[in-house]
Amino acid sequence: MIFIDGSNMYHSLKNYFRRTDLDIGRFSSKLLDKRRLVRVYYYNAKVGMKEEPERYKDQQKFFDGIAAIPYTELRLGRLVYNNWPNSPPYEKGVDIQLATDMITHSFKNNYDVAILVAGDTDYVGALQAVKDNGKNVEVALFGRERTSMQLRNVSDRVQTIDGRLLRGCWK
Repeated sequence: MIFIDGSNMYHSLKNYFRRTDLDIGRFSSKLLDKRRLVRVYYYNAKVGMKEEPERYKDQQKFFDGIAAIPYTELRLGRLVYNNWPNSPPYEKGVDIQLATDMITHSFKNNYDVAILVAGDTDYVGALQAVKDNGKNVEVALFGRERTSMQLRNVSDRVQTIDGRLLRGCWK
């Protein structure tokens, strides 16, 4: 199973490659490398329709594309708008939903290998719990300098997301 922190991936793609038009289906196939796909879970937070109507519309198109990918589930948290537009919104519920799903599916024996696409140290405990349940864990990370050493250390395998891995994955 593949668990993608969509916000982390979006910002990493923007920072490293100056583009975000990644084909999630092709990308997932590359991560699997001939292994059987069980499911891809893509996590993000929904933009506020009244706060950011244009961005909301664009995001809905993107989410429709994600939902159309076979064996892919879209899981949404929310954005909290405090003092908008003076302060940017922040995500709520996304990381915990991803970690909960990863652990729950592990205990239900729904997969042998969890592949996490995220760079957040907050996932270390969830990865360790999955390993403690007898599953293998991999992380796919962008570069070295901005990614968590703790994630690298807890994982069984690290895949670096670079130009070589992404070749053929752009729309």
